[in-house]
Amino acid sequence: MSLATRLFVWQLMLVTVLSVALGVIGYRHTADQIHEGAAARAYSVAATLAHDPFVASSAGSADASAALQPYALDVMASADIDFVTIMEPDGTRLTHPDPREIGGTYQGTRERALGGSVHVEEHVGTLGPSVRAIAPVHDDGGAVVALVAVGVTLESISVAAASDIPAIVFVAAVAIALGALGSYLASRYLSRTTMGLGPVELRRRFTYYNSALHSLREGLLLGDAGGRLVLYNDRAADLLGLPRLPADARGRHDFAHYLPPTVRELFTSGRRAEDEVHVADDRILVASQHPAEGGGTVTTVQDHTQIQSITGELETMRTLTNALRAQTHEHANRLHTVAVLIELGRTDEALAFAIEDRQSAQELTDDVVRRIDEPFLSALLVGKASEAHERGIELTLSASGTLADGAVDARDLVTITGNLLDNAFDAAATGERRVWADFVSSGDALTITVADSGDGIDPELIEQFLRFGVSSKSGEPRGLGLALVRASVRRLGGTLEIENDGGAIFTVTLPLAAVPSESTPEAGRDEA
Repeated sequence: MSLATRLFVWQLMLVTVLSVALGVIGYRHTADQIHEGAAARAYSVAATLAHDPFVASSAGSADASAALQPYALDVMASADIDFVTIMEPDGTRLTHPDPREIGGTYQGTRERALGGSVHVEEHVGTLGPSVRAIAPVHDDGGAVVALVAVGVTLESISVAAASDIPAIVFVAAVAIALGALGSYLASRYLSRTTMGLGPVELRRRFTYYNSALHSLREGLLLGDAGGRLVLYNDRAADLLGLPRLPADARGRHDFAHYLPPTVRELFTSGRRAEDEVHVADDRILVASQHPAEGGGTVTTVQDHTQIQSITGELETMRTLTNALRAQTHEHANRLHTVAVLIELGRTDEALAFAIEDRQSAQELTDDVVRRIDEPFLSALLVGKASEAHERGIELTLSASGTLADGAVDARDLVTITGNLLDNAFDAAATGERRVWADFVSSGDALTITVADSGDGIDPELIEQFLRFGVSSKSGEPRGLGLALVRASVRRLGGTLEIENDGGAIFTVTLPLAAVPSESTPEAGRDEA
């Protein structure tokens, strides 16, 4: 049987047993109350008759039965009593519901009544088992001249109690019906919730799902219809910095506030997403989100940090290649000019042009190398200067301080500078067509500032442009540059600031690692 069916049967049995038990208890309680009421009524009537002067005066008369029998019958009718027996102290009956029993001996105890007290007892007499009260009748001198026994048969008590049985049965039936209806509705809800599975199937599925959940190499997040994060696996905790809590604690709390900002925005929005890239601290994460059956969302998260690192290196190589291509193209144009002058026989002019071009290129190279003592970055800036010249953009380079070799990762430095310059060139393609790049090394930090004469960036869109795949440029897939810059800056423990002052101003501050000087023993051993 399914869990819902089992629950229905168990609840129905429980409700039935409880209803029957309560009915029996109710019947017993009613019977006890009727019994106690009959005893109290018998006691009251017996005590009243014992103090009636008529009974005391008539009991000592010559024809006591003739005087007391009608009186006793009237009392029985008015007080709803089964019998009233007035007797002499020796137990001889003076009255009885059955006239044939008058003159016989009373069947019951008389000792306590003869002692002057009223008592109640159950006894079997001529009318069957009964609850009776026996009271003494005193004369004016205090002597016991008669006894009065007033009683109600147990049969009358049972009949009175039985009159309540239909009401008790009706209440029990209603309780069983309501319990059955409630059990049915609960079982239907449980059947929908458990999809009609039994306990064994549920346990097996839970075991399989729990094993699969924690063995996935992807992070898995489950959210309810209210946008709360209610369940996640261990991989998601590692990737997103979520607390590792016992499984029974998950589902009762909302852990969404632990998520990185962009991932939290995706999760709480509930929107559909396919391979959306997010930056979380030093990790590059790819998230996909889909609606779940019955409401809520299922979100998967993959770690693409290493893949994006390779992408960054390729982007760095592309930047260097483009710079070198621009420089090669510029030199090819100048060599073509020299060749044409030589063919025209104007060798002096060709020689002068070649010398001037060599001196100009050497001055640019010497100036960059003198200012920035980093081979990769120097090569990049020389190439970018040629690219700027080719695109008709005025590039102004400035630097101060010294940058020791190895103080910062050269690949990240090329990635940051190259992408910032590429974006600045694109932004400055119209108007004044100017770009400024400034490098300041203060010994413990390197500050790179790149500004352009473009239109700037809308402050409300800055965070979007820093995400992978988001760009204001059309055409081929874009949106990697600034995201790679931010990823490299975070990996190096630096900061990235964006401002608008006519054009966009990007300021990157990177901490510099301490580099051993040449005078240290380690440096001496390396040189040796």
